[in-house]
Amino acid sequence: MSPSPAAPSAARKPSLRGSLLSVGGMTLLSRIAGFARDVLMAAVVGAGPVADAFLIAFRLPNHFRAIFAEGAFNTAFVPRYAALHEAEGPAPAQVFADRLFTLLLLTQAALAAGVLAFPGPFVRLLAPGLDGETLDLAIRFTQITFPYLLCIALMSLLAGALNATGRFAAAAFAPVLMNLCMIASLLLVWLRQPWFATPGDAAAWGVLAAGIAQLALVWVAAARAGIGPRLRWPRLDDPARKFWRAFGPATIGSMGVQIALFADTIIASFLPSGALSALYYADRLNQLPIGVIGIAAGTVILPTMARMIGAGDEAGAARAQNRTLEMTLLLAAPCVVLFATMGQELMQLLFQRGAFDAAATQAAADTLAAYALGLPAFLLIRSVVASFTARGNTVTPLKASLTALAINLALKVALMGSLAQVGLALATSAGAWVNVLIVGVLAARRGYLRPDRRLVAACLLVGAAALLMAGGLAALGGPARAAAELSPFLRMEIALGLQLIGGLALYAGVCFLGMRRRAR
Repeated sequence: MSPSPAAPSAARKPSLRGSLLSVGGMTLLSRIAGFARDVLMAAVVGAGPVADAFLIAFRLPNHFRAIFAEGAFNTAFVPRYAALHEAEGPAPAQVFADRLFTLLLLTQAALAAGVLAFPGPFVRLLAPGLDGETLDLAIRFTQITFPYLLCIALMSLLAGALNATGRFAAAAFAPVLMNLCMIASLLLVWLRQPWFATPGDAAAWGVLAAGIAQLALVWVAAARAGIGPRLRWPRLDDPARKFWRAFGPATIGSMGVQIALFADTIIASFLPSGALSALYYADRLNQLPIGVIGIAAGTVILPTMARMIGAGDEAGAARAQNRTLEMTLLLAAPCVVLFATMGQELMQLLFQRGAFDAAATQAAADTLAAYALGLPAFLLIRSVVASFTARGNTVTPLKASLTALAINLALKVALMGSLAQVGLALATSAGAWVNVLIVGVLAARRGYLRPDRRLVAACLLVGAAALLMAGGLAALGGPARAAAELSPFLRMEIALGLQLIGGLALYAGVCFLGMRRRAR
């Protein structure tokens, strides 16, 4: 590993809006590529045993990534790295990052080796309802996909260092490579190339290739920024102790969300074939606003608030958080309306072709409507939790997460029998609302979260515009379908397009007029 330059460049301080647009734009590009991937996967893999086995193999490393890499690690690492960079300069921050990089490399390599050596018990533990061909396929696919975790864990640390110094583009673009690699592997199956035993094998190898490509991209970006990693033996110095004090609660807090997802995987493995696929495709559509809006906002606001709080600018941190919440709500509301009212049309347009039939479309649409009820909470949680994590407090979000987890799991058990995977999605939405409300109330009581008049007015305006949009979509359904009958081709696409354009135009117009009146 080549050494980093001795003097890394100083941290940038881009505008909050510019950073949000940069990360959001890259994430939007990733989601577009992701939809192309999922359309291809739905047609090639379908919604049967092979799809269920691959989705389990894909979820398992992603659960661990979300807990230990992008979740707890980033929550504990980014504020500490940003504070060191702000207070003591780039050199101590680099030493801190290098030691954690070495530790992450050793631990993740050991975990990957253990899973590769004993894949059967690992898969049976986390998906006990599988048997027969689906179990055998899931074990084989897991052996291919699990090393992806090592690549993504290392990438997450380098991405955190880049984000903490105001460089967001490379890390935000990395997920595009995931989708491109999987598209390439699935195209080989679509073109009937005899390289893979099943379409699931092709998708699994695409995941592994994606992990390698993402790590390479971010590593190069970090090296060019002067913060490339070096191997340094870990030491328990003061920055490390502060990191570990934050990392423990953050890990448990991140596990709350992932345990709920683990529960979905476990429970869905006992449900009829196709339940896991319905959850997956509904979640893929649900993840579009979560990634483009919610995660982008959380990615930017955490280092921004950490830098401001480290510099003693509490008022500036509160303003930045309020503007982030305002922008999040403004962009989120149309997605909530669309998913709740037009899920079947969206699923049919995007995925119903090839091996993905009408029954799979209906199951995924019902699941999407359940996710839509919790979408505002999914989008707001990272920005609200930043009230605590930017100050190095990971214990309070942990308590909220565990409370939400208990409610989530209880509801899953209560609803799985009558509603199948839709009940799992409803429970997830309820848990998200419990989490964000607890964190928000506690942050407000401590004076960390201080909604101003502009934010309150924006909430009222967005709510009114969303209700009008829902009514407009319902009213436009008949005329849009009638207009589409004039064309012999693309009738569904034209009808849905006209309906969406009209509904979004109504929402945008109400918001514009309301903001213009407020500005007077």
